[in-house]
Amino acid sequence: MAERLVGRPAPDFTLETANGDGKDFGKVSLSDYRGKWLVLYFYPLDFTFVCPTEITALSDANEVFKGLNTEVLGVSVDSKHSHRAWINTAKNDNGLGQLNHPLGADITKQVARDYGVLIEEEGIALRGLFIIDPDGELKYQVVNHNDVGRSVEETLRVLQALQSGGLCPMNWKAGDKHLVAK
Repeated sequence: MAERLVGRPAPDFTLETANGDGKDFGKVSLSDYRGKWLVLYFYPLDFTFVCPTEITALSDANEVFKGLNTEVLGVSVDSKHSHRAWINTAKNDNGLGQLNHPLGADITKQVARDYGVLIEEEGIALRGLFIIDPDGELKYQVVNHNDVGRSVEETLRVLQALQSGGLCPMNWKAGDKHLVAK
């Protein structure tokens, strides 16, 4: 039986990364994001077809995320070298181009396993997206089939709802009223 993650401390991680500039490597841990919100997303593999649509869309929204005290980190089971090669490949050649956030290398597959998105028999991750609050509590998760990309707009809507601190009805958007418990 799968274990619940939402409402609990997010599973800890330390990952090597390819920085979005396509030049440098780095290393990140969950603790590096203390005091900020984190959108942590998993995708199956580098050099695939749906993945670049999501990764570049999240990168393009980077300033909006930053304005919401939020960092973004993408993760797959590929190496940091593969990530860097993909970042340094032109978009018209199925590359990413430069990004505004790093890509983490989960080559041991342990982080994908800890977050419950690893397809063990294939050795790749499902499309999982997690929102972690500044105290390290996992507040939101969505996991879907690898054929279907996610929505930056919905991710931002949920992030803003979580940050609002109130009871948010379906389709709530920033500026809408909260529900009042009676």
